[in-house]
Amino acid sequence: MSGITDLQQLLKSMAPELKDGEFVFCTVEGDLSQYVGLSPISTFQEQEGLTLVLGKDNADKAGLAYEGTFRMITLTVHSSLEAVGLTAAVASKLAERGISANVIAAYYHDHVFVQSAKATEALEALHSFSS
Repeated sequence: MSGITDLQQLLKSMAPELKDGEFVFCTVEGDLSQYVGLSPISTFQEQEGLTLVLGKDNADKAGLAYEGTFRMITLTVHSSLEAVGLTAAVASKLAERGISANVIAAYYHDHVFVQSAKATEALEALHSFSS
């Protein structure tokens, strides 16, 4: 099942959904196997350390440091990993309202992490693509 590549079709049909819970971005030392029990929803190995994206509650229980809390908006359209412009369009729309967009592209969907306090406004902004 291949994803959609046409930008206009993606924007009109992306149906953004605000997911429950707050998420944080943490950086840790060591191997991913040490942190699997925290149920990270995403990880990325950088030269400086391992980035974990995980629920705020799990980070707090583990005593991990983080700088802010985020809500996740999932763009429910099946976007192709080769689609051009979706991330730019989403980031630009949110930037117009002073909202940062931390985007993680997975196989089926893109997931946008926005500051918790601005999540409702971000969702409204993204819904404007389909109106």
